[in-house]
Amino acid sequence: MNAQTERSRKTPEKIPTTGHEWDGLEELNRPLPRWWLWLFYATVVWAIGYWIVYPAWPLVSSYTNGAFNWHSRAAVATDLAALQQQRNQMMTRLAAASLPEIESTPALLDFARALGGRAFADNCAPCHGAGGGGAKGYPNLVDNDWLWGGTLDDISQTITHGVRAGDEKGRQGSMPAFGRDGMLKRDDILLVADYVRSLSGLSTTPGADLARGAKIFADNCAVCHGADGKGNRSVGAPNLTDQIWLYGSDTKTIVDGIWNGHGGIMPAWGGKLDPVTIKALTVYVHTFGGGE
Repeated sequence: MNAQTERSRKTPEKIPTTGHEWDGLEELNRPLPRWWLWLFYATVVWAIGYWIVYPAWPLVSSYTNGAFNWHSRAAVATDLAALQQQRNQMMTRLAAASLPEIESTPALLDFARALGGRAFADNCAPCHGAGGGGAKGYPNLVDNDWLWGGTLDDISQTITHGVRAGDEKGRQGSMPAFGRDGMLKRDDILLVADYVRSLSGLSTTPGADLARGAKIFADNCAVCHGADGKGNRSVGAPNLTDQIWLYGSDTKTIVDGIWNGHGGIMPAWGGKLDPVTIKALTVYVHTFGGGE
């Protein structure tokens, strides 16, 4: 044994070894701290108690109920029932009030905005954004530019019955696919796209025949968008003069829209949300700032 190995055997604390040695290195015998062992034993006892007290063991088609017969689902149901009990008075008042009455009564308005805000976050925000700002193909609910109208009744109708969602009372209008279905040739679509851009003051293709584009628009598009291009809410035709564009204002996007048409779908929430929640949601959307 060399001097280095001899020095490695000598430790100030004289800790005993396990008797194992590898290449001159010995394994010290360091027991775990007593406090750590007692803590470990306590967790074992706790686990056994937990198995007995709470549902923990899977069975063939169910699970053990535990000595306390406590279930997380039952606890959630109890909490929800308690919350509903707290809300009952305000929910009853909200159900009995008209939409204008809700907005003119501070207590009802505050409650409706709280309830409607939660419903919006759970159901509407994935498309319209958390603040209602919308996205490409999803309307901005803040800017006071409405395809189907922004009054309380208009918003309630749209939320309840949806847009092209299979509800016969819902909004039904859609834009035809003028190019795909052979109603217009590509050159005509390019001309009318330039004319549409000119309606909102956007630049057009140099040398574009806007007079020809206006004639094509009058023959094919004015029936929905109006002779002046200001839209028609009864069929959901957007205003083409206000520089607010649902899909984009560049020429390529407009040409694609005329060629393939548009017809986005909004669910009919009347079959998914209760009437009081729809009232609250209507008020919440209306008070974004763009409501009429």
